Amino acid sequence: MDMLWNGWGDPARATPLPDSVTALLHDLLGVKPRTTPALALGDIPVPAPTADATALAALATAVGGAQHVRTDAESRLRHTRGKSTPDLLRLRAGDTTDVPQAVVLPETHDEVLAVLGACATHGLAVVPFGGGTSVVGGLAPEHAAFVALDLRRMSGLLDLDPVSRTAVLQPGLRAPEAEALLAEHGFTLGHFPQSFEWATIGGFAAARSSGQASAGYGRFDEMVLGLTLATPEGTVETGRAPRSAAGPDLRQLILGSEGAFGVITSVTVRIRPVPEVRVYEGWRFASFEAGATALRRLAQDGPRPTVLRLSDETETLIGLAQPDAIGNDLTRGDAGCTAVVGYEGTPEDTAHRRERAAAVLTDCGGTLLGTEPGERWAHGRYNAPYLRDALLDVGAFAETLETAAFWSRVPELYGAVRTALTDTLTQAGTPPLVMCHISHVYENGASLYFTVVSAQGEDPVAHWEPAKHAANEAVLAAGGTISHHHGVGTDHRDWYVREAGPLGIAALRAVKGALDPAGLLSPGVLLPTD
Repeated sequence: MDMLWNGWGDPARATPLPDSVTALLHDLLGVKPRTTPALALGDIPVPAPTADATALAALATAVGGAQHVRTDAESRLRHTRGKSTPDLLRLRAGDTTDVPQAVVLPETHDEVLAVLGACATHGLAVVPFGGGTSVVGGLAPEHAAFVALDLRRMSGLLDLDPVSRTAVLQPGLRAPEAEALLAEHGFTLGHFPQSFEWATIGGFAAARSSGQASAGYGRFDEMVLGLTLATPEGTVETGRAPRSAAGPDLRQLILGSEGAFGVITSVTVRIRPVPEVRVYEGWRFASFEAGATALRRLAQDGPRPTVLRLSDETETLIGLAQPDAIGNDLTRGDAGCTAVVGYEGTPEDTAHRRERAAAVLTDCGGTLLGTEPGERWAHGRYNAPYLRDALLDVGAFAETLETAAFWSRVPELYGAVRTALTDTLTQAGTPPLVMCHISHVYENGASLYFTVVSAQGEDPVAHWEPAKHAANEAVLAAGGTISHHHGVGTDHRDWYVREAGPLGIAALRAVKGALDPAGLLSPGVLLPTD
């Protein structure tokens, strides 16, 4: 199934907002219903491809036939941009300036190499396309003519080594399919980001994805033991052993490269046994500061739960920690902050960690709410993007951004980003609701994930740009990273250049020059084109 063309996920799961929430948006934020009807897929004019017939024939030869090269309007439209709010708003308005010339579907590593060769010959750029879930402009290159390299035909489990507990997966394999294939052998990746239902293995590696159980299983880049990369100059193979002192680790150049250096064609990952027990529970803290202290203690001194996340006062009050219970806490005067704590593993290990963690959480002022809030979060944890689309449908603007910092910088970073978003949007006449949670913790720091809701303004995309700019500036000024797991794309590129520094960017340009000398791969993504 293809994802909804102008929103997130399965069209059958799109759910309108309750009237009570729509009324709250109007009263609280001044959100007004849209005055123009939504465009249907067939209403959007898509310009015909300008690539000549010779180029299209070469692409067809590369992938085993013309049936694997799609130039119809719908296929190209479905591969236009990603799923950020600005991406969707532009598409909903009929903006097709970033539509690909064609959608090309290779089946093997050699076919990917052949496609890259054909594109080099005919001057076409290439953008790898997995689940299409980018929210940072990673699928909109700065090039007039490009093809979307859809990897859905490369969706197999190539090898599984139960002794070493490793698996080799193809890049177009969607996360649920990967979990199902591994589960047949009694294993799991343990990687469950909010994009889980639609994102792919290759995308996880290319963007350094982080899943909601990262406290227990680690980030995706920590799971990757080896990679195969197809580039215009040939093949790069990495990962002969779990660890090595044989020079710099080339995996780290490929992880997070977002298609700018090559196309990932296989990923060797660490796998773990499917847990026998899963328990999720809720805890309440009087303040975000108190809850963050509890999370830090668990991250630093243990025991480490599998899932560990904390919503601030606003996110708790609105109920975003449990998307299927939006608004339930609005009548509470003592909302505080809700934490979701989860444990997975054997019954003995789970019970032991749960008991010890409860002592730490209690000592930090936490109150156990039981398993109901945790189980409700687990049940609805993939629903937030659908909620975002429902907000857009009624005329609200909703977007997310994320960052990370060392523990000592987290309070300053939290305050700086909230202030930047609130001040900028309020001055523009659309005072926002700004919510935040910590969802990934480490011994030395944590991530902050912000959700912003406001009225849209006359031109929603242009209205958001100053607020996003201010938030990015606040992130760097407060010592945070410009992205913890969404990636760089084109939206964060200019701030990433500042974060990495001139010499760091020069080194990455040299890598790109060696692997992609003509600059065909995702031009403008990750690195500037000039």
